[in-house]
Amino acid sequence: MNVEIFSIGTELLLGDIVNTNAQFIALKLAELGLSSYHQTTVGDNPERLEQALRTSLKRSDIILCTGGLGPTSDDLTKEIVAKLAGLDLVLDQESLNRIESYFSFKQQAMPYNNQKQAMIPKGATVLENQRGTAPGIMVELEGKTIILMPGVPHEMKAMFVDQVIPYLENLSEDKIVSSHLYLYGIGESDMEMQIKDLMKASINPSIAPYASGGTLMLRVTAKAKTQDEAQALIDPVIENLSQIFKDYVYSIDQENMAHVLVNLLKQMKLTLALAESCTGGMIAEMITSIPGSSQIFSYGVTSYSNEAKQKLLNVKEETLKQYGAVSTQVVKEMASGVRTLSDADIAISVSGIAGPGGGTSDKPVGLVYLCVTTHDKTLTKKLLLGRGRPNERDSIRHQTSLIALKTVIDLVKDL
Repeated sequence: MNVEIFSIGTELLLGDIVNTNAQFIALKLAELGLSSYHQTTVGDNPERLEQALRTSLKRSDIILCTGGLGPTSDDLTKEIVAKLAGLDLVLDQESLNRIESYFSFKQQAMPYNNQKQAMIPKGATVLENQRGTAPGIMVELEGKTIILMPGVPHEMKAMFVDQVIPYLENLSEDKIVSSHLYLYGIGESDMEMQIKDLMKASINPSIAPYASGGTLMLRVTAKAKTQDEAQALIDPVIENLSQIFKDYVYSIDQENMAHVLVNLLKQMKLTLALAESCTGGMIAEMITSIPGSSQIFSYGVTSYSNEAKQKLLNVKEETLKQYGAVSTQVVKEMASGVRTLSDADIAISVSGIAGPGGGTSDKPVGLVYLCVTTHDKTLTKKLLLGRGRPNERDSIRHQTSLIALKTVIDLVKDL
């Protein structure tokens, strides 16, 4: 079963909008174990759209289309699909009722052209849009299936998860299940070399590596008659990989490292405080983006200047003069200061040179010191995160934040 992702919109070709829909669908197809060999993007031009759809129908069994279902004259996707299928467009009263209800709920009059969205190819299956006005449509054509979904990402995602995935799952008698092992602190090539033979030998389950946002992921996918049988094939592989990469694993099936840390601290009823210099509050932003983080996060101090370090965190003036703000000694006093201030169980502090200026031969751009302290433990790290490239500031701040989170995860697991 070959599935093609088909994106419609001139704004995608111009780069005005990033095609997050295609990425989302591709990831979901991989999780389902469905083959996808082509992605097509075409603008709002009827001739080129028709030509591209004809090409896709020749090579793919299912075409998942996003975009072109709006009320304006350049939204032509279903019109072209109806033409290819030889079907008339007819008014679907249920779709019209839902569109009218959508505007009524917003206490707005429905524009006349929105009625266009309720015109459906005769005999097609309608997919309800729970988030917007444009219904989705499923059309059978010469043994192939074209599924039309809105281009607005939150509308498309809800429709795909709730209505399209169940349809795709029913195409196969087997159940396909995946688990994901997330790692940080090891290079992609090093990771692959350590399990190269294992990946080649693994067919069911299969092992596939991916890199994203500074973290690495190993996806383990199995196919079986039931979900439980597939999971039983996956579990020993995940356990084996966890042992191989025990120093780097931070989660199974949860990519967001801050989410992992927040949940872990909740479970252990521990609180956290932060003293950030070079990251400028980035660690705090990562943590507070997680719902419920207020249960574990008490204080966050962004002490960018030496004066702030002294006034807010009780860093000694002589320590700053003797060792400089970017030093083991200063991050220790920063961590101790914010922990005392907040009465938190754990404190993290970071201070470094994010660049592009400020570096010296002794303290180059990318030099960062990190400290994690509890009531009876203090751990410091010296990090060299610069690569001698321009515009590394954001990368250095991001890497520092991830290392800080991973350090606390490791420490808490050992408590």
